[in-house]
Amino acid sequence: MKKLLIPLIVAICNTAIAQQNEILPQTEIMTLGVFHFAYPNLDVVTTADKDKISVMEEPYQSEIIAISKALCDYKPTIIAVEVTPDQQFTIDSLYSLYKNNQLILGKGEVYQLGFRIGKNLNLPTIYCVNDWGKLYDNVEELFKDTSRAAKFEAYFLNSPDSIYKTPISTKKVSSIINELNSLNEPDQIKERLSVYLLNPFKYEEQPGDFIGADFETGRWFNRNLRIYRNIQRIPHQADDRILLIIGREHLNLLNLFFNVSKEFKFVSPLPYLESARNK
Repeated sequence: MKKLLIPLIVAICNTAIAQQNEILPQTEIMTLGVFHFAYPNLDVVTTADKDKISVMEEPYQSEIIAISKALCDYKPTIIAVEVTPDQQFTIDSLYSLYKNNQLILGKGEVYQLGFRIGKNLNLPTIYCVNDWGKLYDNVEELFKDTSRAAKFEAYFLNSPDSIYKTPISTKKVSSIINELNSLNEPDQIKERLSVYLLNPFKYEEQPGDFIGADFETGRWFNRNLRIYRNIQRIPHQADDRILLIIGREHLNLLNLFFNVSKEFKFVSPLPYLESARNK
Protein backbone atom coordinates (compact mmCIF):
# COMPACT_ATOMS: atom_id res chain seq x y z
CA MET A 1 0.00 0.00 0.00
CA LYS A 2 2.84 2.34 0.93
CA LYS A 3 4.57 1.71 -2.41
CA LEU A 4 1.37 2.61 -4.24
CA LEU A 5 0.80 5.80 -2.25
CA ILE A 6 4.23 7.35 -2.78
CA PRO A 7 3.96 7.72 -6.60
CA LEU A 8 0.41 9.05 -6.16
CA ILE A 9 1.55 11.68 -3.68
CA VAL A 10 4.45 12.69 -5.95
CA ALA A 11 2.07 13.04 -8.90
CA ILE A 12 -0.34 15.17 -6.88
CA CYS A 13 2.49 17.40 -5.64
CA ASN A 14 3.89 17.85 -9.16
CA THR A 15 0.44 18.82 -10.43
CA ALA A 16 0.02 21.29 -7.56
CA ILE A 17 3.43 22.86 -8.25
CA ALA A 18 2.61 23.22 -11.95
CA GLN A 19 -0.65 24.93 -11.09
CA GLN A 20 1.11 27.25 -8.63
CA ASN A 21 3.54 28.31 -11.36
CA GLU A 22 0.69 29.83 -13.33
CA ILE A 23 0.65 33.63 -13.31
CA LEU A 24 -2.18 34.77 -11.05
CA PRO A 25 -3.59 38.28 -10.55
CA GLN A 26 -1.77 39.89 -7.62
CA THR A 27 -2.98 42.37 -5.04
CA GLU A 28 -0.65 45.31 -4.50
CA ILE A 29 0.63 45.78 -0.95
CA MET A 30 2.73 48.61 0.41
CA THR A 31 4.53 48.11 3.71
CA LEU A 32 5.29 51.28 5.64
CA GLY A 33 7.83 50.57 8.36
CA VAL A 34 7.63 53.02 11.25
CA PHE A 35 9.13 53.72 14.65
CA HIS A 36 6.43 53.56 17.30
CA PHE A 37 5.12 57.10 17.65
CA ALA A 38 3.97 56.62 21.26
CA TYR A 39 7.32 55.10 22.36
CA PRO A 40 6.02 52.07 24.31
CA ASN A 41 9.66 50.82 24.53
CA LEU A 42 8.52 47.19 24.47
CA ASP A 43 11.14 46.13 21.90
CA VAL A 44 14.86 45.45 22.26
CA VAL A 45 15.55 48.84 20.69
CA THR A 46 14.44 51.55 23.10
CA THR A 47 14.41 55.34 23.17
CA ALA A 48 15.62 57.38 26.13
CA ASP A 49 13.18 59.98 27.47
CA LYS A 50 15.45 62.81 26.32
CA ASP A 51 15.29 61.51 22.75
CA LYS A 52 11.54 61.04 22.53
CA ILE A 53 9.56 63.48 20.43
CA SER A 54 5.94 64.51 20.75
CA VAL A 55 4.27 63.74 17.46
CA MET A 56 1.37 65.93 18.57
CA GLU A 57 3.56 69.04 18.27
CA GLU A 58 5.10 70.89 15.34
CA PRO A 59 6.86 70.34 13.06
CA TYR A 60 5.90 66.68 13.47
CA GLN A 61 2.13 67.08 13.04
CA SER A 62 2.66 68.85 9.73
CA GLU A 63 4.99 66.06 8.61
CA ILE A 64 2.49 63.36 9.58
CA ILE A 65 -0.25 65.18 7.67
CA ALA A 66 2.06 65.44 4.64
CA ILE A 67 2.92 61.72 4.86
CA SER A 68 -0.77 60.87 5.12
CA LYS A 69 -1.60 62.95 2.05
CA ALA A 70 1.24 61.36 0.09
CA LEU A 71 0.11 57.83 1.02
CA CYS A 72 -3.45 58.73 0.01
CA ASP A 73 -2.02 59.14 -3.50
CA TYR A 74 -1.37 55.39 -3.45
CA LYS A 75 -5.15 55.08 -3.04
CA PRO A 76 -5.17 52.12 -0.63
CA THR A 77 -8.49 50.31 -0.45
CA ILE A 78 -7.39 48.33 2.63
CA ILE A 79 -5.36 49.51 5.62
CA ALA A 80 -3.83 47.01 8.05
CA VAL A 81 -2.12 47.89 11.34
CA GLU A 82 0.01 46.31 14.07
CA VAL A 83 -2.81 45.46 16.47
CA THR A 84 -3.94 41.91 17.30
CA PRO A 85 -7.26 40.76 15.81
CA ASP A 86 -8.79 40.32 19.27
CA GLN A 87 -8.74 44.15 19.48
CA GLN A 88 -10.68 44.58 16.21
CA PHE A 89 -13.91 45.60 17.98
CA THR A 90 -12.06 48.31 19.93
CA ILE A 91 -10.34 49.65 16.83
CA ASP A 92 -13.65 49.59 14.95
CA SER A 93 -15.32 51.60 17.72
CA LEU A 94 -12.54 54.19 17.95
CA TYR A 95 -12.31 54.53 14.18
CA SER A 96 -16.07 55.07 13.96
CA LEU A 97 -15.84 57.84 16.57
CA TYR A 98 -12.99 59.47 14.68
CA LYS A 99 -14.85 59.38 11.36
CA ASN A 100 -17.74 61.13 13.11
CA ASN A 101 -15.44 63.81 14.55
CA GLN A 102 -15.92 62.51 18.08
CA LEU A 103 -12.37 61.41 18.80
CA ILE A 104 -9.06 63.25 19.07
CA LEU A 105 -6.32 61.10 17.60
CA GLY A 106 -3.90 59.46 20.02
CA LYS A 107 -0.12 59.50 19.56
CA GLY A 108 0.33 56.04 18.04
CA GLU A 109 0.89 55.46 14.33
CA VAL A 110 -2.29 53.39 14.19
CA TYR A 111 -4.21 56.60 14.86
CA GLN A 112 -1.96 59.27 13.42
CA LEU A 113 -1.49 57.45 10.11
CA GLY A 114 -3.96 54.55 9.91
CA PHE A 115 -7.07 56.38 11.10
CA ARG A 116 -6.14 59.61 9.34
CA ILE A 117 -5.56 57.97 5.94
CA GLY A 118 -8.61 55.73 6.35
CA LYS A 119 -10.91 58.68 7.02
CA ASN A 120 -9.45 60.72 4.16
CA LEU A 121 -10.26 57.85 1.79
CA ASN A 122 -13.58 56.98 3.46
CA LEU A 123 -12.51 53.39 4.13
CA PRO A 124 -14.97 51.39 6.26
CA THR A 125 -12.46 49.41 8.35
CA ILE A 126 -8.92 49.46 9.69
CA TYR A 127 -7.81 45.82 9.87
CA CYS A 128 -5.87 44.39 12.83
CA VAL A 129 -3.23 41.85 11.75
CA ASN A 130 -0.59 41.61 14.50
CA ASP A 131 0.37 38.37 16.25
CA TRP A 132 2.94 37.54 18.93
CA GLY A 133 4.05 34.18 17.57
CA LYS A 134 4.19 30.79 19.30
CA LEU A 135 7.23 29.16 20.88
CA TYR A 136 7.92 25.45 20.61
CA ASP A 137 7.24 23.33 23.69
CA ASN A 138 10.96 22.83 24.36
CA VAL A 139 11.47 26.60 24.53
CA GLU A 140 8.42 27.07 26.76
CA GLU A 141 9.88 24.47 29.12
CA LEU A 142 13.20 26.33 29.18
CA PHE A 143 11.51 29.47 30.47
CA LYS A 144 9.67 27.53 33.18
CA ASP A 145 13.02 26.51 34.71
CA THR A 146 14.68 29.54 36.34
CA SER A 147 18.17 28.00 36.22
CA ARG A 148 17.94 27.16 32.52
CA ALA A 149 16.38 30.52 31.72
CA ALA A 150 19.18 32.32 33.59
CA LYS A 151 21.83 30.54 31.52
CA PHE A 152 20.00 31.46 28.33
CA GLU A 153 19.73 35.09 29.42
CA ALA A 154 23.45 35.21 30.30
CA TYR A 155 24.32 33.91 26.83
CA PHE A 156 21.76 36.27 25.32
CA LEU A 157 23.49 39.26 26.90
CA ASN A 158 27.15 38.30 27.15
CA SER A 159 28.23 36.06 24.27
CA PRO A 160 30.97 37.54 22.02
CA ASP A 161 28.62 38.28 19.10
CA SER A 162 25.67 39.38 21.21
CA ILE A 163 23.81 42.32 19.76
CA TYR A 164 22.39 42.94 23.24
CA LYS A 165 25.66 43.43 25.16
CA THR A 166 24.99 47.11 25.43
CA PRO A 167 21.54 48.73 25.39
CA ILE A 168 20.34 49.55 21.89
CA SER A 169 18.79 52.97 21.72
CA THR A 170 17.63 55.27 18.97
CA LYS A 171 18.66 58.83 18.35
CA LYS A 172 16.22 61.69 18.55
CA VAL A 173 14.12 61.99 15.41
CA SER A 174 14.63 65.36 13.75
CA SER A 175 12.31 64.70 10.81
CA ILE A 176 9.64 61.99 10.63
CA ILE A 177 9.79 62.00 6.83
CA ASN A 178 13.57 61.49 6.85
CA GLU A 179 13.32 58.83 9.55
CA LEU A 180 10.67 56.77 7.75
CA ASN A 181 12.61 57.11 4.51
CA SER A 182 15.67 55.65 6.23
CA LEU A 183 13.74 52.85 7.97
CA ASN A 184 12.25 51.71 4.66
CA GLU A 185 15.51 51.62 2.68
CA PRO A 186 16.15 48.06 1.37
CA ASP A 187 19.73 47.96 2.69
CA GLN A 188 18.56 48.92 6.17
CA ILE A 189 15.89 46.23 6.08
CA LYS A 190 18.37 43.59 4.91
CA GLU A 191 20.79 44.52 7.70
CA ARG A 192 18.07 44.19 10.34
CA LEU A 193 17.31 40.61 9.26
CA SER A 194 20.95 39.61 9.63
CA VAL A 195 20.94 40.14 13.40
CA TYR A 196 18.21 37.51 13.88
CA LEU A 197 20.69 34.88 12.65
CA LEU A 198 23.31 35.74 15.27
CA ASN A 199 22.66 35.72 18.99
CA PRO A 200 20.49 34.16 20.52
CA PHE A 201 19.92 32.11 17.36
CA LYS A 202 23.18 30.19 18.00
CA TYR A 203 22.44 29.27 21.62
CA GLU A 204 22.70 25.56 22.50
CA GLU A 205 21.94 23.97 25.88
CA GLN A 206 23.58 20.76 24.69
CA PRO A 207 26.00 20.64 21.74
CA GLY A 208 24.01 20.01 18.58
CA ASP A 209 20.57 21.01 19.86
CA PHE A 210 18.44 23.80 18.37
CA ILE A 211 17.15 25.74 21.39
CA GLY A 212 18.31 29.10 20.00
CA ALA A 213 16.99 28.38 16.52
CA ASP A 214 13.68 27.19 17.96
CA PHE A 215 13.47 30.34 20.12
CA GLU A 216 13.88 32.65 17.14
CA THR A 217 11.57 30.48 15.06
CA GLY A 218 8.73 31.11 17.51
CA ARG A 219 9.65 34.63 18.59
CA TRP A 220 10.24 36.14 15.18
CA PHE A 221 9.80 33.91 12.15
CA ASN A 222 6.56 32.33 13.36
CA ARG A 223 5.27 35.72 14.45
CA ASN A 224 5.76 37.31 11.03
CA LEU A 225 4.37 34.31 9.19
CA ARG A 226 1.26 34.63 11.33
CA ILE A 227 1.02 38.34 10.53
CA TYR A 228 1.35 37.45 6.85
CA ARG A 229 -1.44 34.89 7.27
CA ASN A 230 -3.66 37.48 8.96
CA ILE A 231 -3.16 39.74 5.94
CA GLN A 232 -4.14 36.88 3.63
CA ARG A 233 -7.34 36.52 5.67
CA ILE A 234 -8.46 40.07 4.84
CA PRO A 235 -11.04 39.83 2.04
CA HIS A 236 -9.25 41.22 -1.01
CA GLN A 237 -9.34 41.19 -4.78
CA ALA A 238 -6.69 41.71 -7.42
CA ASP A 239 -7.70 45.37 -7.85
CA ASP A 240 -7.36 46.16 -4.14
CA ARG A 241 -4.35 48.07 -2.80
CA ILE A 242 -3.28 47.23 0.73
CA LEU A 243 -1.34 49.57 3.01
CA LEU A 244 0.32 47.86 5.98
CA ILE A 245 1.56 50.20 8.73
CA ILE A 246 3.89 48.27 11.04
CA GLY A 247 7.06 48.50 13.12
CA ARG A 248 10.11 48.68 10.87
CA GLU A 249 11.66 45.45 12.23
CA HIS A 250 8.88 43.37 10.64
CA LEU A 251 9.89 44.48 7.15
CA ASN A 252 12.95 42.22 7.24
CA LEU A 253 10.68 39.19 6.80
CA LEU A 254 7.37 40.58 5.56
CA ASN A 255 8.91 42.37 2.58
CA LEU A 256 10.67 39.12 1.68
CA PHE A 257 7.36 37.24 1.83
CA PHE A 258 5.56 39.82 -0.29
CA ASN A 259 8.39 39.98 -2.82
CA VAL A 260 8.21 36.22 -3.50
CA SER A 261 4.44 35.91 -3.11
CA LYS A 262 2.22 34.89 -6.01
CA GLU A 263 -0.74 36.48 -4.24
CA PHE A 264 0.70 39.94 -3.52
CA LYS A 265 2.78 42.48 -5.42
CA PHE A 266 5.11 44.52 -3.21
CA VAL A 267 5.03 48.32 -3.59
CA SER A 268 7.75 50.47 -2.01
CA PRO A 269 6.66 53.48 0.06
CA LEU A 270 9.86 55.39 -0.74
CA PRO A 271 8.53 57.40 -3.73
CA TYR A 272 5.50 58.43 -1.66
CA LEU A 273 7.65 59.43 1.31
CA GLU A 274 9.76 61.51 -1.04
CA SER A 275 6.67 63.25 -2.40
CA ALA A 276 5.60 64.01 1.20
CA ARG A 277 8.42 66.55 1.32
CA ASN A 278 6.46 68.68 -1.15
CA LYS A 279 3.00 68.32 0.40
